[in-house]
Amino acid sequence: MQIFRNISLVIIVIFYTIAGINHFWHPRGYIKIIPSYIPYPSAMNLISGACELIFSAMMIFPITRPLAGWLIIAMLAAFLPVHISMIYDAPLKVGNLSVTPFIAWARLLLQPALMYWAWWSTRA
Repeated sequence: MQIFRNISLVIIVIFYTIAGINHFWHPRGYIKIIPSYIPYPSAMNLISGACELIFSAMMIFPITRPLAGWLIIAMLAAFLPVHISMIYDAPLKVGNLSVTPFIAWARLLLQPALMYWAWWSTRA
């Protein structure tokens, strides 16, 4: 079981590192999906990207790994308003991606699985 957890950990570190970089590389797509009632969307995007990069780095080190898992879970919970808003705004275009109502619902329903993955991959 430990081998699967180690493989999962490598994948999740890569996943959140790429996602974090993408917030800086392609900010428009992320800013577009931030609901209008959330202030400072550009800053929120940068903060989200920085958090993803910091938390993915924390997962590398065993001493900070459990905390990183809980921080990722909290971050994903904080992203829930964005996913709910996407359901109401769908269909919408985010960069080259068309977000249909089905995709918006799938993204929302995927969040608990991502939370579990973060918890499972980072528990001691």
